[in-house]
Amino acid sequence: MKPGIVAVPERREHSNHAEVARMIAIDIIAGRAKEGSKLAGDAELMLRFGVSRPVLRESVKTLVAKGLLTTKARVGTVVRERAAWNMFDGDLLAWHLQAGIDRRFLDDLAEIRLAVEPRAAALAAERRTEADLAAMRAGLAAMQREPSDSVAFANADLALHVAVANASGNPFMRSVGGVIDVALRASFLLSAPVEDPERDIVILAHRKIVDAIAARDIEGAADAMVGVIFNGLRRHGAARTEPSEQLSGQHRPIAPSRLLTDKD
Repeated sequence: MKPGIVAVPERREHSNHAEVARMIAIDIIAGRAKEGSKLAGDAELMLRFGVSRPVLRESVKTLVAKGLLTTKARVGTVVRERAAWNMFDGDLLAWHLQAGIDRRFLDDLAEIRLAVEPRAAALAAERRTEADLAAMRAGLAAMQREPSDSVAFANADLALHVAVANASGNPFMRSVGGVIDVALRASFLLSAPVEDPERDIVILAHRKIVDAIAARDIEGAADAMVGVIFNGLRRHGAARTEPSEQLSGQHRPIAPSRLLTDKD
């Protein structure tokens, strides 16, 4: 495995074709099967995986549907460019974790989080209920209870972020969090602090999100969420830019009423 890449334990699949699809996908994601290259022929793959032609073809169909492969007449099965991959597919995200998370993956994940989570926090500050606040505070309390258990700490961290997404009142915000749940969980686990001072900083940063939402501070909630995302990136050394650069207009929260009145 390359330096800087962390693999996450794989989950078990429940059928031959799913397992074959997983193994081919991991070869593609890890770069052993290059983008634009032709996949090995049926005979070679059937021998390698010990499966029948129907099982192999079902596996290929699965990967075609997920954007990893394409079939071309008189050419065969070809690995598609990364831009065509469906990164919101739960299986594909899980396969990335099994192949090994690198800096590029974490940076890309942070970018989608920056596009969604600060806005979710801003909406939550406007729309949250007391039940929403209770869920966020429960997540924060769990982070404080489990400071030395990185898995429990990461799960509590995720629970707080899910509570914020739920409080936004926007089903699309909730759905995005659901689809990338596995990636977020792995990211939080990798960036979970191990030293006492750093843990206190992380908990305080999350408390700022909850406090801003409780105070219905739209801008403060969004800014606090941006800070949390960048702090996580700094802890595993993958930050690209400072929060102030990212916030230059693109991620500054927009009041919901403006969405209906601003002109292009």
